[in-house]
Amino acid sequence: MSTDHTAPLLEIRDVSKYFGSIIALKEVSTTIRSGEVTCVLGDNGAGKSTFIKILSGVHHYDEGQVLFEGEVIRLGSPREAKAIGIATVFQDLATVPLMPIWRNFFLGSEPTVGWGPFRRFDVARAKRIAREQLLEMGIDIRDPDQPVGTLSGGERQAVAIARAVYFGAKLLILDEPTSALGVKQAGVVLKYIVKAAERGVGVIFITHNPHHALPVGDRFMILNRGATLTDRPKDQITRDELLQAMAGGAELEQLEHELEGRGARSPEGEG
Repeated sequence: MSTDHTAPLLEIRDVSKYFGSIIALKEVSTTIRSGEVTCVLGDNGAGKSTFIKILSGVHHYDEGQVLFEGEVIRLGSPREAKAIGIATVFQDLATVPLMPIWRNFFLGSEPTVGWGPFRRFDVARAKRIAREQLLEMGIDIRDPDQPVGTLSGGERQAVAIARAVYFGAKLLILDEPTSALGVKQAGVVLKYIVKAAERGVGVIFITHNPHHALPVGDRFMILNRGATLTDRPKDQITRDELLQAMAGGAELEQLEHELEGRGARSPEGEG
C-alpha cells in the first residue's frame, strides 16, 4: 500500500499546545504522505484529541509549524481545513439518522439542476453518485433511500469516508472509527481505510487499539501525555514493540518492582 512520494503531504514540526498551565502537546513531530495510513495511538489523555483538533482547524497550535503541501498553515476553522483538502470524520459521523443515505452523502453540498428561481436539488444525480462512490469503497447499498440510521456502524463509517473522498479530501483524519464496533464491523472499516489510501488519500487513523492499527498502518506514532513516545514507519517497528509501547510495558515493570514483597510485609503493629 505504501507509495514513494518525493514530498510529504503534511509535516508537523515540534508542535506544542497549552491550555493555561496544562501541556496538551509538547514538541510533537511527524510526516504524513499521500497514499499512506499513519496510525496515531495513545490512551485517554495522551493528546490524540488535541492533535486532530489542531489539524482540523478547531485549535491553534502555540509553538512549532504545520506544513501542508509544503506551505505553513495555521487554520482558523474546520471550514478552512476542508477548503484546502483536510477532512475529519469524528466519532459522531455528522450524519442525520432519519435522512436517506443519499441526503447524508451530500449534506451541505447538494448538487442542483436548473437556473435561478427554478434551481432545485438534483435528486437523481445525488442518488447515482452516492451509490457509485460507495460501490467504489466496496459497499453495495441496497436502496439509497434507506435511512442512514438503519445501516450498521461499519456501513455508516463507509458513507462518511466515501463522502470525504468524493469531495476532494487530500488528507483524511479518522477519529476512533472502530472504537464502538465489534470485530467483524471493525474489519469492514479497516478495509475502507485501505481503499481510501489506495485512492491516493493521506490517512490519519486515530485509535487506542494496536490490533486495529497493525493491519493497515504504514507509519505508527504513539502519544503519551502529550509527547511522542515513538514515531516510526512499519518496517522499523515490530509487532511486539508496538504492543509493548501501547501496553505501557515500562510503567508496568516499574509498578511490579514497587509492589514486590508487598505480601511479605507484616501488618503494622503485628508482633
